[in-house]
Amino acid sequence: MSNDRKQQIIQAANQSFATFGYKATTMDHVAKAANVGKGTIYNFFKNKEQLFQEIISNLLSEMKTQAESVIDDQKPLKENVHLALYELLQYRRSHQLTIQMVQEAKEMGTAAVQEALANVEGLITAYLREKIEQAIERGDIRSCNPEMTAFMMFKLYTAFIIDWEERHQPLEKEDIMHLFDEYVFKGLSPS
Repeated sequence: MSNDRKQQIIQAANQSFATFGYKATTMDHVAKAANVGKGTIYNFFKNKEQLFQEIISNLLSEMKTQAESVIDDQKPLKENVHLALYELLQYRRSHQLTIQMVQEAKEMGTAAVQEALANVEGLITAYLREKIEQAIERGDIRSCNPEMTAFMMFKLYTAFIIDWEERHQPLEKEDIMHLFDEYVFKGLSPS
């Protein structure tokens, strides 16, 4: 029963954060949306920040599952990186909470939201770093700084998928893979 109530609160909070943003969401909003008393929320969460962190933790877990669902260890690194990054960024663009977070971070600079987005970026780059380290060990790519390479891959991919589309027609998935291959993997080839 209490676990159901906690999930009810988390779902209501997720919807409130996605609709109103972090800054404008209040515990009163969440209580009303969850159909519980405000005090009930405090039985599970110390404050709004802790509730938000729970939601972000769930989001990160979902994103990792999404990335892992498209990874095939039999495919080369460049295909897996492309598949995983495309999946993660599409996930981020299709979920109202992440859209709201990006918008709030840009427009208001809310610290908790910026921290949450940094956690998302950290999850993605850590995942990439692990795949890059494995590729180096297998000899698929030359030795490089895996952390820096993961960061650069993430930023370049984000630029292709998100930043480019602010002023241009969206790139096709195949075009992105080709550009990524040209600008990243040919330079990392072990030749």
